[in-house]
Amino acid sequence: MQGIERRSGCPINLAMEVMGDRWSLVVIRDMMFGNRRHFRELLARSEEGIASNILAARLKRLVALGLVTRCEDPSHSQKAIYSLAEPAIQLVPVLATLGAWGRRHLPVSEELSIRAQLLEEGGEPMWNAFMDDLRRLHVEDPVAGAGGAIASPVLGDLTRAYEAVRARSAPAG
Repeated sequence: MQGIERRSGCPINLAMEVMGDRWSLVVIRDMMFGNRRHFRELLARSEEGIASNILAARLKRLVALGLVTRCEDPSHSQKAIYSLAEPAIQLVPVLATLGAWGRRHLPVSEELSIRAQLLEEGGEPMWNAFMDDLRRLHVEDPVAGAGGAIASPVLGDLTRAYEAVRARSAPAG
């Protein structure tokens, strides 16, 4: 990964220099679990309310580091499609483990932790299947994947579970 200032050769330190800021993993999470692939989707549907200048800077940095790719959207001349590159896809076990830790030790909401629960319960076989799904969506055909034209069984299961909890916890009215 180019563009990393090496303060040491420690793999944990170097990984934290790439992903240790407040927003990089959140952007990767939203692309991974929400299949948010356009700037506006990432901006408008951010649970944490990322600012547009911060999002633009993080996307530019993630592309420069080789974690995310950017291609022109053939449906609109002024839009780009962002996709996870293989190094980001390989973060699935890390994010699953981080989510499991957060569920055990922090006051999470059921709605936002259901995917972490399912990934923890599914373990390595589910992580591998999810990474295969992400490769189809993001690497093999990023344009079709951004439009939802490629089936993604694990992402579909995670999304349905999230939507079910969300519907159940929505106020009646």
